Amino acid sequence: MSSAQEQVLTAQMSDEPFELTRKLTAAVLYAVDRGDQAQLAELMEPLHAADIADLLEQINAYDRKRLIQLYGREFDGELLSELDDNIREEVIAILNPVVLAEAVRDLESDDVVDILEDLEEPQQEAILEALEDSDRVAVEQSMSYPENSAGRLMQREVVMAPEHWNVGQVIDFMRDSADLPDQFYHVVLVDPRMRPVGNVTLGRIMGSPRAAQIADLVEETFEFFAADLDEEDVAYAFNQYHLISAPVVDGDGRLVGVITIDDAMAVLDEEHEEDILRLAGVGEESSLSDRVMDTTRKRFPWLAVNLVTAVLASLVIAQFEQTIASFVALAVLMPIVASMGGNAGTQSLTVAVRALATRDLTGSNVWRVIRREALVGLINGVIFAVVMGIVGVVWFGTPMLGLVIAVAMVINLVVAGLAGTMIPIVLDKLKVDPALASGAFVTTVTDVVGFFAFLGLAALVLL
Repeated sequence: MSSAQEQVLTAQMSDEPFELTRKLTAAVLYAVDRGDQAQLAELMEPLHAADIADLLEQINAYDRKRLIQLYGREFDGELLSELDDNIREEVIAILNPVVLAEAVRDLESDDVVDILEDLEEPQQEAILEALEDSDRVAVEQSMSYPENSAGRLMQREVVMAPEHWNVGQVIDFMRDSADLPDQFYHVVLVDPRMRPVGNVTLGRIMGSPRAAQIADLVEETFEFFAADLDEEDVAYAFNQYHLISAPVVDGDGRLVGVITIDDAMAVLDEEHEEDILRLAGVGEESSLSDRVMDTTRKRFPWLAVNLVTAVLASLVIAQFEQTIASFVALAVLMPIVASMGGNAGTQSLTVAVRALATRDLTGSNVWRVIRREALVGLINGVIFAVVMGIVGVVWFGTPMLGLVIAVAMVINLVVAGLAGTMIPIVLDKLKVDPALASGAFVTTVTDVVGFFAFLGLAALVLL
Protein backbone atom coordinates (compact mmCIF):
# COMPACT_ATOMS: atom_id res chain seq x y z
CA MET A 1 0.00 0.00 0.00
CA SER A 2 1.38 3.41 -0.99
CA SER A 3 1.80 6.25 1.50
CA ALA A 4 -1.04 8.14 -0.21
CA GLN A 5 -3.40 5.18 0.14
CA GLU A 6 -2.38 4.85 3.81
CA GLN A 7 -3.34 8.49 4.39
CA VAL A 8 -6.75 7.92 2.77
CA LEU A 9 -7.33 4.80 4.89
CA THR A 10 -6.27 6.66 8.04
CA ALA A 11 -8.74 9.45 7.21
CA GLN A 12 -11.59 6.95 6.82
CA MET A 13 -10.79 5.40 10.21
CA SER A 14 -10.72 8.79 11.95
CA ASP A 15 -13.54 10.48 13.86
CA GLU A 16 -14.52 12.30 10.65
CA PRO A 17 -14.51 9.63 7.91
CA PHE A 18 -14.61 10.70 4.26
CA GLU A 19 -13.45 14.18 5.25
CA LEU A 20 -10.20 15.62 3.93
CA THR A 21 -7.63 15.68 6.71
CA ARG A 22 -5.33 18.61 7.37
CA LYS A 23 -2.38 16.23 7.00
CA LEU A 24 -3.42 15.19 3.49
CA THR A 25 -4.09 18.79 2.44
CA ALA A 26 -0.71 19.85 3.80
CA ALA A 27 1.01 16.99 1.94
CA VAL A 28 -0.64 18.06 -1.33
CA LEU A 29 0.40 21.69 -0.86
CA TYR A 30 3.94 20.60 0.05
CA ALA A 31 4.16 18.62 -3.21
CA VAL A 32 2.92 21.71 -5.07
CA ASP A 33 5.53 23.93 -3.36
CA ARG A 34 8.28 21.50 -4.38
CA GLY A 35 6.90 21.13 -7.92
CA ASP A 36 6.86 17.35 -7.39
CA GLN A 37 4.34 16.17 -10.00
CA ALA A 38 4.91 12.48 -9.26
CA GLN A 39 4.20 12.91 -5.55
CA LEU A 40 1.15 15.06 -6.29
CA ALA A 41 -0.24 12.42 -8.65
CA GLU A 42 0.36 9.72 -6.03
CA LEU A 43 -1.51 11.73 -3.40
CA MET A 44 -4.42 12.55 -5.68
CA GLU A 45 -4.80 9.15 -7.35
CA PRO A 46 -6.71 7.41 -4.49
CA LEU A 47 -9.08 10.36 -4.05
CA HIS A 48 -12.58 10.47 -5.51
CA ALA A 49 -13.31 13.36 -7.88
CA ALA A 50 -15.64 14.87 -5.26
CA ASP A 51 -12.80 14.87 -2.69
CA ILE A 52 -10.42 16.55 -5.14
CA ALA A 53 -13.13 19.13 -5.84
CA ASP A 54 -13.43 19.78 -2.08
CA LEU A 55 -9.66 20.18 -1.88
CA LEU A 56 -9.61 22.73 -4.71
CA GLU A 57 -12.45 24.66 -3.07
CA GLN A 58 -10.74 24.76 0.34
CA ILE A 59 -7.38 26.15 -0.75
CA ASN A 60 -6.77 29.71 -1.90
CA ALA A 61 -6.76 30.87 -5.53
CA TYR A 62 -2.95 31.08 -5.74
CA ASP A 63 -2.40 27.51 -4.52
CA ARG A 64 -5.31 26.30 -6.65
CA LYS A 65 -3.74 27.67 -9.83
CA ARG A 66 -0.35 26.13 -9.04
CA LEU A 67 -1.92 22.76 -8.22
CA ILE A 68 -3.92 22.63 -11.46
CA GLN A 69 -0.92 23.59 -13.57
CA LEU A 70 1.25 20.95 -11.88
CA TYR A 71 -1.46 18.28 -11.97
CA GLY A 72 -1.52 18.79 -15.73
CA ARG A 73 -2.63 15.89 -17.88
CA GLU A 74 -3.87 13.87 -14.91
CA PHE A 75 -6.96 16.12 -14.75
CA ASP A 76 -10.22 14.12 -14.75
CA GLY A 77 -13.34 15.48 -16.42
CA GLU A 78 -15.58 14.16 -13.64
CA LEU A 79 -13.84 16.60 -11.34
CA LEU A 80 -15.30 19.51 -13.30
CA SER A 81 -18.85 18.35 -12.67
CA GLU A 82 -18.16 18.15 -8.91
CA LEU A 83 -16.79 21.68 -8.55
CA ASP A 84 -18.72 24.66 -7.23
CA ASP A 85 -19.86 26.87 -10.14
CA ASN A 86 -17.58 29.81 -9.30
CA ILE A 87 -14.51 27.62 -8.85
CA ARG A 88 -15.33 25.65 -12.00
CA GLU A 89 -15.13 28.77 -14.18
CA GLU A 90 -11.78 29.64 -12.62
CA VAL A 91 -10.42 26.12 -13.15
CA ILE A 92 -11.54 25.97 -16.79
CA ALA A 93 -9.82 29.30 -17.45
CA ILE A 94 -6.57 27.88 -16.02
CA LEU A 95 -6.64 24.52 -17.79
CA ASN A 96 -4.64 23.94 -20.93
CA PRO A 97 -7.10 23.61 -23.88
CA VAL A 98 -5.72 20.17 -24.75
CA VAL A 99 -6.18 18.98 -21.17
CA LEU A 100 -9.69 20.48 -21.07
CA ALA A 101 -10.63 18.70 -24.28
CA GLU A 102 -9.48 15.36 -22.92
CA ALA A 103 -11.25 16.02 -19.61
CA VAL A 104 -14.70 16.63 -21.08
CA ARG A 105 -14.50 14.09 -23.89
CA ASP A 106 -15.28 11.12 -21.64
CA LEU A 107 -18.13 12.77 -19.72
CA GLU A 108 -21.77 11.81 -20.16
CA SER A 109 -23.80 14.38 -22.08
CA ASP A 110 -25.75 15.51 -18.98
CA ASP A 111 -22.50 16.28 -17.14
CA VAL A 112 -21.24 18.32 -20.10
CA VAL A 113 -24.52 20.28 -20.19
CA ASP A 114 -24.27 20.92 -16.44
CA ILE A 115 -20.78 22.34 -16.92
CA LEU A 116 -21.75 24.50 -19.91
CA GLU A 117 -24.82 26.06 -18.28
CA ASP A 118 -22.88 28.36 -15.97
CA LEU A 119 -20.05 29.33 -18.36
CA GLU A 120 -19.61 32.35 -20.59
CA GLU A 121 -20.04 31.82 -24.34
CA PRO A 122 -16.28 31.73 -25.18
CA GLN A 123 -15.74 28.97 -22.61
CA GLN A 124 -18.80 27.10 -23.89
CA GLU A 125 -17.42 27.21 -27.43
CA ALA A 126 -14.03 25.91 -26.26
CA ILE A 127 -15.64 22.87 -24.65
CA LEU A 128 -18.03 22.19 -27.55
CA GLU A 129 -15.14 22.28 -30.00
CA ALA A 130 -13.35 19.64 -27.93
CA LEU A 131 -16.21 17.16 -28.34
CA GLU A 132 -16.68 14.69 -31.14
CA ASP A 133 -19.29 15.71 -33.72
CA SER A 134 -21.99 13.31 -32.46
CA ASP A 135 -21.43 14.30 -28.84
CA ARG A 136 -21.47 18.00 -29.71
CA VAL A 137 -24.79 17.66 -31.53
CA ALA A 138 -26.31 15.79 -28.57
CA VAL A 139 -25.11 18.45 -26.11
CA GLU A 140 -26.32 21.32 -28.30
CA GLN A 141 -29.75 19.69 -28.58
CA SER A 142 -29.94 19.40 -24.80
CA MET A 143 -28.88 23.03 -24.42
CA SER A 144 -31.76 24.04 -26.72
CA TYR A 145 -34.28 23.05 -24.03
CA PRO A 146 -35.34 25.61 -21.37
CA GLU A 147 -33.03 26.18 -18.44
CA ASN A 148 -33.84 24.02 -15.39
CA SER A 149 -35.90 21.61 -17.50
CA ALA A 150 -35.86 17.84 -17.87
CA GLY A 151 -34.22 18.29 -21.28
CA ARG A 152 -31.22 19.98 -19.64
CA LEU A 153 -31.09 17.36 -16.89
CA MET A 154 -31.24 14.23 -19.06
CA GLN A 155 -28.38 12.31 -20.62
CA ARG A 156 -28.69 11.44 -24.29
CA GLU A 157 -27.04 8.02 -23.90
CA VAL A 158 -29.99 5.60 -23.58
CA VAL A 159 -30.11 1.80 -23.73
CA MET A 160 -33.34 0.91 -25.52
CA ALA A 161 -34.87 -2.18 -27.11
CA PRO A 162 -38.00 -2.97 -29.16
CA GLU A 163 -40.85 -4.26 -27.02
CA HIS A 164 -41.15 -7.47 -29.09
CA TRP A 165 -37.59 -8.72 -28.35
CA ASN A 166 -36.79 -11.51 -25.94
CA VAL A 167 -34.18 -11.49 -23.18
CA GLY A 168 -31.54 -13.18 -25.32
CA GLN A 169 -31.82 -10.56 -28.04
CA VAL A 170 -31.48 -7.76 -25.50
CA ILE A 171 -28.39 -9.32 -23.90
CA ASP A 172 -26.74 -9.93 -27.28
CA PHE A 173 -27.52 -6.35 -28.31
CA MET A 174 -25.89 -4.93 -25.19
CA ARG A 175 -22.82 -7.14 -25.55
CA ASP A 176 -22.35 -6.08 -29.16
CA SER A 177 -22.82 -2.36 -28.45
CA ALA A 178 -19.61 -0.36 -28.38
CA ASP A 179 -21.07 2.79 -26.83
CA LEU A 180 -23.08 1.69 -23.79
CA PRO A 181 -23.20 4.25 -20.96
CA ASP A 182 -20.73 3.62 -18.14
CA GLN A 183 -23.64 3.29 -15.72
CA PHE A 184 -27.30 2.53 -16.40
CA TYR A 185 -30.09 0.81 -14.50
CA HIS A 186 -32.83 0.07 -17.01
CA VAL A 187 -33.38 -0.95 -20.58
CA VAL A 188 -36.14 1.26 -21.99
CA LEU A 189 -38.67 -0.57 -24.17
CA VAL A 190 -39.97 1.40 -27.15
CA ASP A 191 -42.72 0.87 -29.68
CA PRO A 192 -42.19 1.19 -33.48
CA ARG A 193 -42.69 4.97 -33.21
CA MET A 194 -39.85 5.27 -30.65
CA ARG A 195 -42.24 5.98 -27.81
CA PRO A 196 -41.22 4.51 -24.41
CA VAL A 197 -43.62 1.86 -23.12
CA GLY A 198 -41.80 0.44 -20.10
CA ASN A 199 -38.61 -0.02 -18.08
CA VAL A 200 -36.87 -3.34 -17.42
CA THR A 201 -34.18 -3.56 -14.74
CA LEU A 202 -30.86 -5.19 -15.55
CA GLY A 203 -31.38 -7.57 -12.63
CA ARG A 204 -34.59 -9.00 -14.12
CA ILE A 205 -32.96 -9.34 -17.52
CA MET A 206 -29.97 -11.24 -16.19
CA GLY A 207 -32.15 -13.43 -13.97
CA SER A 208 -34.56 -14.51 -16.74
CA PRO A 209 -34.25 -17.22 -19.43
CA ARG A 210 -33.10 -16.06 -22.85
CA ALA A 211 -36.42 -17.07 -24.40
CA ALA A 212 -38.50 -14.92 -22.03
CA GLN A 213 -40.26 -11.95 -23.62
CA ILE A 214 -38.75 -8.70 -22.45
CA ALA A 215 -42.22 -7.08 -22.35
CA ASP A 216 -43.22 -9.51 -19.60
CA LEU A 217 -40.49 -8.16 -17.31
CA VAL A 218 -41.42 -4.47 -17.19
CA GLU A 219 -41.63 -2.71 -13.83
CA GLU A 220 -45.05 -1.88 -12.43
CA THR A 221 -44.09 1.74 -11.76
CA PHE A 222 -43.26 3.52 -14.99
CA GLU A 223 -43.00 7.28 -15.33
CA PHE A 224 -41.66 9.40 -18.16
CA PHE A 225 -41.21 13.14 -18.46
CA ALA A 226 -41.69 15.78 -21.12
CA ALA A 227 -38.42 17.45 -22.06
CA ASP A 228 -39.74 20.90 -21.10
CA LEU A 229 -40.96 19.83 -17.63
CA ASP A 230 -39.40 21.77 -14.75
CA GLU A 231 -36.56 19.88 -13.09
CA GLU A 232 -38.12 20.48 -9.65
CA ASP A 233 -41.14 18.43 -10.74
CA VAL A 234 -38.82 15.72 -12.02
CA ALA A 235 -36.95 15.57 -8.71
CA TYR A 236 -40.22 15.46 -6.79
CA ALA A 237 -41.45 12.52 -8.89
CA PHE A 238 -38.19 10.61 -8.38
CA ASN A 239 -38.45 11.09 -4.62
CA GLN A 240 -42.20 10.44 -4.45
CA TYR A 241 -42.28 7.29 -6.58
CA HIS A 242 -38.83 5.92 -5.68
CA LEU A 243 -37.59 5.99 -9.27
CA ILE A 244 -34.10 4.94 -10.32
CA SER A 245 -34.24 6.22 -13.88
CA ALA A 246 -36.93 7.50 -16.21
CA PRO A 247 -37.18 8.29 -19.94
CA VAL A 248 -37.58 11.80 -21.34
CA VAL A 249 -39.74 12.42 -24.41
CA ASP A 250 -40.07 15.26 -26.91
CA GLY A 251 -43.28 17.01 -27.97
CA ASP A 252 -44.28 14.01 -30.10
CA GLY A 253 -43.75 11.53 -27.26
CA ARG A 254 -40.56 10.07 -28.76
CA LEU A 255 -37.67 8.99 -26.57
CA VAL A 256 -34.87 11.57 -26.49
CA GLY A 257 -32.98 10.78 -23.29
CA VAL A 258 -33.07 9.43 -19.77
CA ILE A 259 -32.75 10.94 -16.30
CA THR A 260 -31.03 8.96 -13.55
CA ILE A 261 -31.49 9.17 -9.81
CA ASP A 262 -28.14 10.84 -9.14
CA ASP A 263 -29.09 13.85 -11.26
CA ALA A 264 -32.60 14.04 -9.79
CA MET A 265 -31.28 13.92 -6.23
CA ALA A 266 -28.72 16.60 -7.07
CA VAL A 267 -31.62 18.86 -8.08
CA LEU A 268 -33.46 18.04 -4.86
CA ASP A 269 -30.34 18.80 -2.84
CA GLU A 270 -29.87 22.11 -4.66
CA GLU A 271 -33.49 23.09 -3.98
CA HIS A 272 -33.10 22.33 -0.27
CA GLU A 273 -29.87 24.32 -0.15
CA GLU A 274 -31.46 27.27 -1.94
CA ASP A 275 -34.40 27.27 0.50
CA ILE A 276 -32.05 27.35 3.48
CA LEU A 277 -29.99 30.18 2.00
CA ARG A 278 -33.09 32.16 1.05
CA LEU A 279 -34.57 31.78 4.52
CA ALA A 280 -31.35 33.22 5.93
CA GLY A 281 -31.39 36.06 3.37
CA VAL A 282 -27.91 35.32 2.00
CA GLY A 283 -28.82 34.60 -1.65
CA GLU A 284 -29.72 31.34 -3.30
CA GLU A 285 -26.26 30.67 -4.77
CA SER A 286 -23.98 31.64 -1.88
CA SER A 287 -20.96 29.51 -1.10
CA LEU A 288 -17.70 29.63 0.83
CA SER A 289 -15.83 30.24 -2.41
CA ASP A 290 -17.62 33.53 -3.15
CA ARG A 291 -15.53 36.70 -3.25
CA VAL A 292 -15.98 39.41 -0.60
CA MET A 293 -17.80 41.85 -2.90
CA ASP A 294 -20.06 39.13 -4.34
CA THR A 295 -21.04 38.02 -0.83
CA THR A 296 -21.63 41.62 0.23
CA ARG A 297 -23.82 42.28 -2.80
CA LYS A 298 -25.99 39.19 -2.13
CA ARG A 299 -26.52 39.96 1.55
CA PHE A 300 -27.00 43.71 1.39
CA PRO A 301 -30.59 43.78 0.02
CA TRP A 302 -31.95 41.59 2.80
CA LEU A 303 -30.08 43.52 5.47
CA ALA A 304 -31.75 46.63 4.01
CA VAL A 305 -35.15 44.93 4.24
CA ASN A 306 -34.42 44.01 7.87
CA LEU A 307 -33.52 47.63 8.54
CA VAL A 308 -36.94 48.72 7.24
CA THR A 309 -38.71 46.20 9.45
CA ALA A 310 -36.67 47.35 12.44
CA VAL A 311 -37.70 50.94 11.76
CA LEU A 312 -41.37 49.88 11.68
CA ALA A 313 -40.96 48.18 15.06
CA SER A 314 -39.22 51.29 16.40
CA LEU A 315 -42.15 53.45 15.26
CA VAL A 316 -44.45 51.27 17.37
CA ILE A 317 -42.16 51.70 20.37
CA ALA A 318 -42.08 55.47 19.82
CA GLN A 319 -45.87 55.61 20.30
CA PHE A 320 -45.39 54.47 23.91
CA GLU A 321 -42.47 56.67 24.83
CA GLN A 322 -44.25 58.10 27.89
CA THR A 323 -45.21 54.63 29.14
CA ILE A 324 -41.59 53.43 28.86
CA ALA A 325 -40.34 56.58 30.63
CA SER A 326 -42.74 55.89 33.53
CA PHE A 327 -41.78 52.23 33.82
CA VAL A 328 -38.13 51.67 32.89
CA ALA A 329 -38.63 47.94 33.52
CA LEU A 330 -40.59 47.79 30.25
CA ALA A 331 -37.43 48.61 28.28
CA VAL A 332 -35.67 45.70 29.99
CA LEU A 333 -38.42 43.19 29.18
CA MET A 334 -39.33 44.31 25.62
CA PRO A 335 -36.56 42.34 23.86
CA ILE A 336 -37.74 39.14 25.56
CA VAL A 337 -41.24 39.37 24.09
CA ALA A 338 -39.95 40.21 20.59
CA SER A 339 -37.24 37.55 20.66
CA MET A 340 -39.61 34.78 21.76
CA GLY A 341 -42.09 35.75 19.05
CA GLY A 342 -39.37 35.88 16.40
CA ASN A 343 -38.03 32.44 17.31
CA ALA A 344 -41.51 30.90 17.40
CA GLY A 345 -42.35 32.46 14.04
CA THR A 346 -39.13 31.12 12.52
CA GLN A 347 -39.94 27.61 13.74
CA SER A 348 -43.39 27.65 12.13
CA LEU A 349 -42.00 29.33 9.02
CA THR A 350 -39.33 26.67 8.52
CA VAL A 351 -41.85 23.84 8.83
CA ALA A 352 -44.28 25.53 6.43
CA VAL A 353 -41.68 26.36 3.76
CA ARG A 354 -40.29 22.83 3.90
CA ALA A 355 -43.80 21.35 3.63
CA LEU A 356 -44.58 23.56 0.64
CA ALA A 357 -41.33 22.53 -1.07
CA THR A 358 -42.12 18.82 -0.61
CA ARG A 359 -45.79 19.40 -1.50
CA ASP A 360 -46.94 17.94 1.81
CA LEU A 361 -48.83 21.16 2.64
CA THR A 362 -51.83 21.31 0.32
CA GLY A 363 -55.33 22.74 0.20
CA SER A 364 -56.70 19.61 1.86
CA ASN A 365 -54.68 19.96 5.08
CA VAL A 366 -53.83 23.67 5.21
CA TRP A 367 -56.38 24.63 7.87
CA ARG A 368 -55.46 21.67 10.04
CA VAL A 369 -51.80 22.76 9.93
CA ILE A 370 -52.71 26.38 10.69
CA ARG A 371 -54.83 25.30 13.68
CA ARG A 372 -52.00 23.08 14.91
CA GLU A 373 -49.44 25.88 14.78
CA ALA A 374 -51.84 28.27 16.54
CA LEU A 375 -52.44 25.73 19.32
CA VAL A 376 -48.71 25.05 19.65
CA GLY A 377 -48.16 28.80 19.98
CA LEU A 378 -50.94 29.04 22.56
CA ILE A 379 -49.62 26.19 24.72
CA ASN A 380 -46.01 27.40 24.56
CA GLY A 381 -47.25 30.94 25.18
CA VAL A 382 -49.12 29.91 28.34
CA ILE A 383 -46.12 27.97 29.66
CA PHE A 384 -43.66 30.80 29.09
CA ALA A 385 -46.23 33.34 30.26
CA VAL A 386 -46.27 31.66 33.67
CA VAL A 387 -42.47 31.64 33.75
CA MET A 388 -42.13 35.29 32.71
CA GLY A 389 -45.01 36.34 34.96
CA ILE A 390 -43.10 34.95 37.94
CA VAL A 391 -39.86 36.53 36.71
CA GLY A 392 -41.60 39.91 36.36
CA VAL A 393 -42.94 39.73 39.93
CA VAL A 394 -39.70 38.51 41.52
CA TRP A 395 -37.40 40.75 39.48
CA PHE A 396 -39.34 44.02 39.70
CA GLY A 397 -41.74 43.35 42.55
CA THR A 398 -44.77 44.42 40.48
CA PRO A 399 -47.49 41.74 40.09
CA MET A 400 -49.30 43.68 37.36
CA LEU A 401 -46.08 43.90 35.34
CA GLY A 402 -45.83 40.11 35.53
CA LEU A 403 -49.42 39.86 34.27
CA VAL A 404 -48.72 42.25 31.37
CA ILE A 405 -45.69 40.36 30.08
CA ALA A 406 -47.51 37.03 30.53
CA VAL A 407 -50.49 38.10 28.41
CA ALA A 408 -48.21 39.73 25.81
CA MET A 409 -46.20 36.50 25.57
CA VAL A 410 -49.34 34.44 24.87
CA ILE A 411 -50.57 36.88 22.22
CA ASN A 412 -47.21 37.09 20.43
CA LEU A 413 -46.55 33.33 20.33
CA VAL A 414 -50.03 32.62 18.95
CA VAL A 415 -49.58 35.32 16.30
CA ALA A 416 -46.07 33.98 15.54
CA GLY A 417 -47.47 30.51 14.88
CA LEU A 418 -50.18 31.89 12.61
CA ALA A 419 -47.84 34.28 10.75
CA GLY A 420 -45.12 31.67 10.31
CA THR A 421 -47.61 29.34 8.63
CA MET A 422 -49.99 31.65 6.79
CA ILE A 423 -47.48 34.10 5.27
CA PRO A 424 -45.56 31.48 3.23
CA ILE A 425 -48.88 29.92 2.14
CA VAL A 426 -50.19 33.27 0.90
CA LEU A 427 -46.90 34.07 -0.87
CA ASP A 428 -46.95 30.66 -2.52
CA LYS A 429 -50.48 31.30 -3.80
CA LEU A 430 -49.28 34.64 -5.19
CA LYS A 431 -46.44 32.82 -7.03
CA VAL A 432 -43.81 34.49 -4.85
CA ASP A 433 -41.06 32.23 -3.50
CA PRO A 434 -42.03 31.75 0.19
CA ALA A 435 -38.46 30.91 1.18
CA LEU A 436 -37.22 34.19 -0.25
CA ALA A 437 -39.72 36.66 1.18
CA SER A 438 -41.36 35.06 4.23
CA GLY A 439 -38.64 35.80 6.77
CA ALA A 440 -38.89 39.57 6.52
CA PHE A 441 -42.70 39.54 6.80
CA VAL A 442 -42.78 37.16 9.76
CA THR A 443 -40.13 39.17 11.61
CA THR A 444 -42.07 42.38 11.05
CA VAL A 445 -45.34 40.86 12.28
CA THR A 446 -43.86 39.32 15.44
CA ASP A 447 -41.92 42.48 16.33
CA VAL A 448 -44.80 44.86 15.73
CA VAL A 449 -47.41 42.67 17.45
CA GLY A 450 -45.07 41.86 20.34
CA PHE A 451 -44.18 45.45 21.09
CA PHE A 452 -47.73 46.71 20.56
CA ALA A 453 -49.26 44.03 22.80
CA PHE A 454 -46.71 44.47 25.58
CA LEU A 455 -46.55 48.25 25.61
CA GLY A 456 -50.27 48.68 24.88
CA LEU A 457 -51.24 46.44 27.80
CA ALA A 458 -48.71 48.22 30.00
CA ALA A 459 -50.25 51.59 29.11
CA LEU A 460 -53.74 50.29 29.98
CA VAL A 461 -52.86 48.43 33.17
CA LEU A 462 -49.89 50.19 34.71
CA LEU A 463 -50.60 53.87 34.08
